[in-house]
Amino acid sequence: MGDRQLQIERLKQHLQQRTGCAERDIQIVYAPLRISPLGAHIDHQDGLVTGMTLDRAILLAFVPRDDRYVTVESLNFPCRVAFDFAAIPPKAIGDWGNYVRGAAAALLQNYDLQTGMDAVVEGTMPIGGLSSSAAVGIAYLMALETANGLSITPEENIQLDRYVENVYLGLKNGILDQSMILMSEYDALTYLDCQSITFDKVPIPHDNNGFDILVVYSGVKKSLVGTDYNSRVTECQAAARQLLTWAGQPVPATPRLRMVPEAIYDELGARLPAPLDRRARHFFTEVQRVRAGVAAWRVGDVPQVGQLMRESGASSVYNYESGCPQLITLYNLLCECPGVYGARFSGGGFRGSCIGLSDPASREEILATLASRYPQIHPEVADTYSVHFCKSDGPARLLNGKIG
Repeated sequence: MGDRQLQIERLKQHLQQRTGCAERDIQIVYAPLRISPLGAHIDHQDGLVTGMTLDRAILLAFVPRDDRYVTVESLNFPCRVAFDFAAIPPKAIGDWGNYVRGAAAALLQNYDLQTGMDAVVEGTMPIGGLSSSAAVGIAYLMALETANGLSITPEENIQLDRYVENVYLGLKNGILDQSMILMSEYDALTYLDCQSITFDKVPIPHDNNGFDILVVYSGVKKSLVGTDYNSRVTECQAAARQLLTWAGQPVPATPRLRMVPEAIYDELGARLPAPLDRRARHFFTEVQRVRAGVAAWRVGDVPQVGQLMRESGASSVYNYESGCPQLITLYNLLCECPGVYGARFSGGGFRGSCIGLSDPASREEILATLASRYPQIHPEVADTYSVHFCKSDGPARLLNGKIG
């Protein structure tokens, strides 16, 4: 029995012991984690982004109730979350139950939920930089929709999960995370235009065993809402507002850098004051890197994609000014490590993980290099950092039957 099936059985047993439900009534949602090789920090500006899901996921076991009450337990966090659809509490800072409450609140905007659920959730990867928040939000949405007999498209769930994060939680992120988790295909890179909301699935043109998706968890965990994430979004909007004003273009209430033609940026970008100049520089150069990376991916040039990831990582540090000391150390170590094609921060870039593309033949050397240097530089996370070699996966889904 594979690790994933063991996890499913553990979740089922926990739910049966807690509720006395029959195993046949339990359903499982599989919501994979995601990475974005290129397209760092620009989805909230309607930029171009890439992504794929990993063969690591949030798993949610649930059984419908005969009332409008929801109870959820986590095998990763303490306490039980419980509420009634008629009285959903507001968000509570640092509370993992925010996501299930937010999912219910999102659905209640347009649907009359009559069926609650008992559920238990678990993730097996360290939280940080892989969009576990979007994955768990999607898992709750899919479970509540299934319990209530709702037929919701992936496109609609993207918007529902945005409500969870943008409205209920107050995070100013874009649609990258939800889109990749809901729209990815096996062994393909998803190319998303966040302005037109159009997707292109670019197949891996060679055996997926030709490279690893490398994830290195820094050991640093902190909620995005409490970082500089929202302030960076505000600075990008300010840069867009200034460029559009100088060019005599209409300025909407919420301007985004994608609204600025590249020719206008080329002409006027150097006039922007600091730090708006650096935020705009990151956006426009990252869009160029995404286009170049997708072209390289189409022909199987993984080392070139890796080089563009290195450039993206450097721009994240110096232009976007994200990253904590531990993440910057990891980025530099991975860029020096033999067998690593390229690396950058993952997620918001203020805590969590670095990601990379690497040669499977170099796994032991990568592990040894990091073990010999990272804990010495950052002894405070020596016991909590971890290294993971992953493969790509498909979209979030309900599971039927056993999987390995």
